[in-house]
Amino acid sequence: MPTTLIVDDDLDMRLLVRLVIEMANEGLKVVGEAADGMEALEVYLSLDPPKMPDVVILDNRMPNMTGLEAAEQILARFPDQLVILYSAFLDKEVKREAARIGITECLTKDEIDRLPARLHALTGVK
Repeated sequence: MPTTLIVDDDLDMRLLVRLVIEMANEGLKVVGEAADGMEALEVYLSLDPPKMPDVVILDNRMPNMTGLEAAEQILARFPDQLVILYSAFLDKEVKREAARIGITECLTKDEIDRLPARLHALTGVK
């Protein structure tokens, strides 16, 4: 069962991502949510190893710490962690930085309906 941590400063977007994941009814599970990159690190590090998310879904533009910054810190400690950066603003520079950091995949927010299939494909769990 692929598990996720959802990070977005917009509560409505977090709820929408959760709804898309849960409504897919494909064995996907949300194990946590955070409102910015700093909170994402706190939530991520507070999870017991068996409850660590298979995939962290990060918005990029957030107060306190961007998704890129949070991903860089997570991946520095846990280089095998799968991370999807999703944002309304994914220009070439953001994608280049995401690749440098080791982010698994970038999706635009209008591709949110692809999340369940991408989570299964990335984790190899169905």
